[in-house]
Amino acid sequence: MSDAGPVRDPVARAEALVSIFHADSARFGRLRAVDAENVPPVPRRLLDHDSHMTVAMETFHGGPVGLRVLAERTVGGGPAAGAAYAREIVLVSPPGRIVQHGIVRIDLGAVAAGTAAAIRAGREPLGRILIAAGLLREVGHVRLLEIEPGPHLRGLLTRREEGCAPLHGRVADIRLDGRPAIELLEIVMATDPAAA
Repeated sequence: MSDAGPVRDPVARAEALVSIFHADSARFGRLRAVDAENVPPVPRRLLDHDSHMTVAMETFHGGPVGLRVLAERTVGGGPAAGAAYAREIVLVSPPGRIVQHGIVRIDLGAVAAGTAAAIRAGREPLGRILIAAGLLREVGHVRLLEIEPGPHLRGLLTRREEGCAPLHGRVADIRLDGRPAIELLEIVMATDPAAA
């Protein structure tokens, strides 16, 4: 389902998002582009589509996921090259296990003031807010990644510095009502619903 249109290198896209919050990308993790056939079946099913990850994660984990905002800031160079709101988040399953990590850059000028306020409030996952707002959403330029976790991601997973297998993620863009508005990096942290 990955969009085949011309677009920047997926690793460069992901690293640009990572750099918003992590000056030392090695502390975050090492990223490399992978083809879908080289991703294990469960992460591939969760990542290789043109839908919202919130929907995919809630379907996979059998219920709503919660949002925890780790960091946020206003940055330049968003999808429309103006100022944008960026945040680093995790989604958590009802028992509190982290199931997804994400970094997103959003042009809040592409949404109504109430939707922008809901996004900034940080209480609900982005996908749920955009769906509730009834915006025409086009997820595109999806590219899959393999991530060797650095200390930051390992800390989220295990609270220790060693022993994490590679993770899988994706970079994607979202157009809202035909306008480029969102860039995101999404990393699946838990792929076993029994563990969630």
